Amino acid sequence: MTHTVDTVFQPASAPERLARMIASRIASPGDYPTDIAGLGLFRRDHPAPPVTCMVEPSIILVAQGEKRLWVGGEGYEYSTSRFLITSLDLPANSEVLVASPDKPCLGLTLRLDVRMLAELIALSDLPAARDRTRVRGVGIGSVTVQMLGSLERLLALLDEPESTAVLAPLIQREIHYRLLQSDQTGRLRQITSVDGQGYRIGKAIDWLKLNYTSPLRVDDLAARVQMSTPTFHHHFRQLTLMSPLQYQKWLRLNEAKRLMLNEHQDVSSAAFKVGYESPSQFSREYRRLFGAPPKRDIAVLRGEG
Repeated sequence: MTHTVDTVFQPASAPERLARMIASRIASPGDYPTDIAGLGLFRRDHPAPPVTCMVEPSIILVAQGEKRLWVGGEGYEYSTSRFLITSLDLPANSEVLVASPDKPCLGLTLRLDVRMLAELIALSDLPAARDRTRVRGVGIGSVTVQMLGSLERLLALLDEPESTAVLAPLIQREIHYRLLQSDQTGRLRQITSVDGQGYRIGKAIDWLKLNYTSPLRVDDLAARVQMSTPTFHHHFRQLTLMSPLQYQKWLRLNEAKRLMLNEHQDVSSAAFKVGYESPSQFSREYRRLFGAPPKRDIAVLRGEG
C-alpha cells in the first residue's frame, strides 16, 4: 500500500514578501523614487565596492541580500534582520556585500520626518531613552515583525494610487512609532529635542550644506547653534565621525566631482566654484578622498580611462 505525504505549505516570510514586491517594480539595478513622498527602492545585481554617497536622516531596510555603510572608517552591516538608521545628513560610502542576478540585493529607504517623531514622543507614553551622550548619528537596529508589517502595507499602497494621499501619512506615522519602540529610540530622540546636542549639530549641518563654498570659522558656527567651540567640536565628531572642516571638505569635493562629471567643467573651474582658492590644493585633497587625481578619476568614470 502506497502512502502519499502531503507537501507542507511554507508561507513566505515578511522579508520575502517585501523582496517580491520590490522586484515586481524594479527590473534593473539602480535607485528609484516612488510616488510616496520619502520612499525609495533600490536593486543591486552584484557585490560592489564602496561608493561615495550622502545619506539623509532615514531608515534603510534590505529585503534580500546584504549591504554595508562606511562612515568615518567604521562599517555598519545590515541585512533582512538588521536595519540601518541615520539621524543626520552623513557623508558615507555604500558597499554591496551579497547580491547576484538571480537573487539581487533589494531594499527600501524611508526618509525620517523629525516633526512627526517629536509629535509622537509628546503624545506617547514611551520609555525614556538610555544615556544619549554617546549616541552617534548612524546605527544598526533590530527589525521587528510590527515594523515589517507596516512597511509591507506602505509598499502595497503603490498599487493603490487613489488611496496614497489619505493612507500613506497614516502608515508612515505608524512606522515612525515602531521606530521609537525599537532599540534605536535614543538615536531618534536625540534629533528631536530642541535643547539637545544632536538637534544643534543637525542645524549646523543644515548651515554647512547651504554655505559650504564660504570660508568656515568653526567658532562662528558653534556660536550660531549656541554651543561653545570645544563642545561643538566634540559632539560634531561624535555624531558624524568627522570634524566640521572635514565635513565641509567632503561637501566641496563631491560637488566639484559632480560639476566635472555632469556639467563638464574643468578642474580649475570646479575647484574655484566650490570655494577652493588653489587648484593644486584641490587636486591633492581630491586624490586623498577619491584615490585618483581629478582628471583621471573623471575620465575613468566616463569610460575614457
